[in-house]
Amino acid sequence: MNKKIWLSPPHMGHSEQNFINQAFQENWLTSSGSNVDGFESDLELFFKSSRKAVVLNSGTSAIHLALIKSNVNPGDEVLCQSFTFCGSANPIKYLNAKPIFIDSEPETLNICPTYLEAAIKDRLTHGVKPKAIIVVHLFGMPANIEAIKEISKNYKIPIIEDAAEALGSKYKNQLCGTLGEFGILSFNGNKVITTSSGGALLVKTNQEKKEIIHLASQARDLDIHYQHSKIGYNYRLSNILAGIGRGQMQVLNSHLEKLKQNHEFYKTLFKNSLNFSLHINPNKDYDSNFWLNIVIISKSASFSNLDVINHLSKYNIESRPLWKPMHLQPVYKDDLFYGSNISEEFFNNGVCLPSGSNLSEEDKKRIVNALSFYI
Repeated sequence: MNKKIWLSPPHMGHSEQNFINQAFQENWLTSSGSNVDGFESDLELFFKSSRKAVVLNSGTSAIHLALIKSNVNPGDEVLCQSFTFCGSANPIKYLNAKPIFIDSEPETLNICPTYLEAAIKDRLTHGVKPKAIIVVHLFGMPANIEAIKEISKNYKIPIIEDAAEALGSKYKNQLCGTLGEFGILSFNGNKVITTSSGGALLVKTNQEKKEIIHLASQARDLDIHYQHSKIGYNYRLSNILAGIGRGQMQVLNSHLEKLKQNHEFYKTLFKNSLNFSLHINPNKDYDSNFWLNIVIISKSASFSNLDVINHLSKYNIESRPLWKPMHLQPVYKDDLFYGSNISEEFFNNGVCLPSGSNLSEEDKKRIVNALSFYI
């Protein structure tokens, strides 16, 4: 059988092992060290020093800390995009707060500004002002951030920007992760770059960075003994994994270029298809990294998204449905939702296609051959 074509596999460069070896040579195998400092500096350089970076053990941890810094307390409400991975929403529950899920708009698949404002107005009529807005750039596509920021400004509710899938994506030429009060990155094994597991929180000032590092390092007080005046968390990234990240930063721009090439491949493949609609940038304001390329199956098609997924698996090609919206998840069945059935329709009719930066020309030929049955 042909080798497996994965959806978005890790893609190593040539220097990751060198940085790992450096950590061993220095015998610095904890959650601090030269690789941790260097990885944060590399990220800050990538974001042109517009943000300060704190590397952590996951993007979910970063959201948790961002919520804490947004003064979210038990019983508070947090507005959250429903169409996302559970890691965007679960930290709300960590704090015993209440998620308020918002449906998507069809242009970006991300949080709908109209439903967002309607939710805020309705919550205010109930005497509750939400504490934060979690916006997600799904599959790398930037959200309609200009409209969302206007709502955020009008109601004075901060934006936590989940850019876990959008490293390198831009909205109006500004990098995703720098568009809100806090920016979230993920370096999970399937992301644009990986540290096997890991993430980062982007903040605006050195003081905020210092405070986040304190919280992420068990909130230990400055004393010779272990003393704690507040609850902290064991969230820092290890020096070894940060070494992988330093090596990955050296190939980040190359990876981003290859993701764009993959998107052009799919644009050509589906150009004349009546059965599939490829998700593309809505207009020139949007510049997705196309971490994953997704297609929506036409309602007139005689097959389903699961038919396509099962068919591709016979060719040893991985594909998946889009994220199942949070308001449809059993664990969130009792939480409020504002919207219609937009994200549900995308979930029911969408397919994520192989989009890794190491997708070869031979892989693409196999994908064309397999999908020709439906196109």
